[in-house]
Amino acid sequence: MEASSEQSQAMLARQPIFDHQQRVIAYEVLYGADHHLDAMALANPEAESSSELLLHAYTSISDQGEVKRVPAFIQVSPRMILEGSVPALPAKQIVLCIRLTEPKNMELLKAIHQMVKDGYRFALTDFEFSPDFDTALKLAKIVKVDVADKTTEQLVELAGQLAPYKTTLMASNISQFDTLESCIESGYKLFQGSFLSKPKAVKGRNVNANQIAMMQLIQELQKPNTTPEKLEYLIIRDPILTYKLLRIVNSAAYSLVRQVESVAEAVVLLGMEQVRKWASLIAMSANSDKPEELTRILLTRGHMCEMIAETQKMPNPSSFFMVGMMSGLHAMLDIDQATLLEQLPLGEDTKAALAKGEGPMGILLNQVLAYENGDWDLLPSDFDISLYEAAYRHSLKWTKDAMQAMYE
Repeated sequence: MEASSEQSQAMLARQPIFDHQQRVIAYEVLYGADHHLDAMALANPEAESSSELLLHAYTSISDQGEVKRVPAFIQVSPRMILEGSVPALPAKQIVLCIRLTEPKNMELLKAIHQMVKDGYRFALTDFEFSPDFDTALKLAKIVKVDVADKTTEQLVELAGQLAPYKTTLMASNISQFDTLESCIESGYKLFQGSFLSKPKAVKGRNVNANQIAMMQLIQELQKPNTTPEKLEYLIIRDPILTYKLLRIVNSAAYSLVRQVESVAEAVVLLGMEQVRKWASLIAMSANSDKPEELTRILLTRGHMCEMIAETQKMPNPSSFFMVGMMSGLHAMLDIDQATLLEQLPLGEDTKAALAKGEGPMGILLNQVLAYENGDWDLLPSDFDISLYEAAYRHSLKWTKDAMQAMYE
């Protein structure tokens, strides 16, 4: 079907913003259509889409077992500020991002000043230094700088130019770990970009035995004729997996009347689908040296792939979950994807989907990635917008609940 403007306005995704320790301190909420807060203001209230509820859905996470909300960075147009049409939003939970093309527009600056007095925080985006921004910089809490094409010397120079204004510097569009380190050394405090999905180059590194065993288990879980006994055999080879699985099934999430003591019994009670998902979650969380956000992203991606595959009645939707989750596993293990695919016991269709984006799984994965990144132009014109939006939001909630249960 052709995407209408109303449907386009319903598309939302989120992009994490990190501190120097790679902890999530906020999310930027991305919109379809013109990528402004207008989209939230016009969202469909019948679909649990009021601005307040949307903010809650897109900024609630489980972090180290604690459910918390982080602020939302939201793009707002100068027109909305001038017209006073910004929806009433909790000032402490949002940062309004604005691109100033007329930094000396006094009418706009006065409107921003009034909103600052009312408790709102502003970030200047797509920023390049000029003395014309003097007044705006005194009002802004954050300055967002695209660092993709900047040298270390340019990063240092800009930090020095902005130092007198005491604003927080945010580096965006970081795609390499080296760039992140340069930004930290230059005095930037907030960071955003795809660097988390870039593994370190470790030549000749092998996937260890426990990781291969976990992948063998996940593969076995996809087989329709597997049995609890076969799964128990694979699970008990990993003491940590055994312990965590039993802890989960005995947690408050399942409210059982008695304790479960054997892995086979846990498999029967949970069911194959639940065991598969928990095994995936445990495998992801085992990499304690990696930011928790990477686990959140991959689980959300996997669940979204599976939900869409189920709705579109594709065969074996659980394999789509596997592909979504596996799409970033190489970053978890600090190994390049080609080496990972050589070493893990995966089917040829899974490898083709991950390496080349081929087949139904590869095509769906690429569309989910485009949605997740806010690359709306990469999506086909006939894709089901409402399905993707609902699957994304449901997957965010599922991931939050699943990660929370890990710590119960």
